[in-house]
Amino acid sequence: MKDIHIVFGVITITLTAVAGAWGAWCWWRAHQSAWFWRLLRASQVAVVIQAALGGVLVLTGHKPPGLHVLYGVLPLLVSFFAEQLRISAAQMVLDQRGFESAAAVGKLPAEEQQGIVLAVTQRELGFMVIAALVNLVLLGRAAMTG
Repeated sequence: MKDIHIVFGVITITLTAVAGAWGAWCWWRAHQSAWFWRLLRASQVAVVIQAALGGVLVLTGHKPPGLHVLYGVLPLLVSFFAEQLRISAAQMVLDQRGFESAAAVGKLPAEEQQGIVLAVTQRELGFMVIAALVNLVLLGRAAMTG
């Protein structure tokens, strides 16, 4: 079981690194990519599975170093909080630009609407890229302390 945890840990770190790197590139280029979101979701699922595998190991009597457990659980929390920020990204942009609701944006010319949509998607992407990169560091530390 420990070998499975190690192999899946490498897969999780790789997925997270690729998602973070691809997302950073997309953010830099102001380009939306369905592949980023697929990679990100795959890395998030891998983090959940990895944490579950680690939990099974602990429940079956394996005693990992305390920091290993902390570094293994923190990516779950980072992902959760990043999702909360992503959900609120649209409202942040609307508030920043003085709009009461999305309906007010609908009254703008199409070009201005597209600018606001781009700002929202860039902010969402930024939150998730930062989360992926933080998770990459945490997962790397978990691997080093395991």
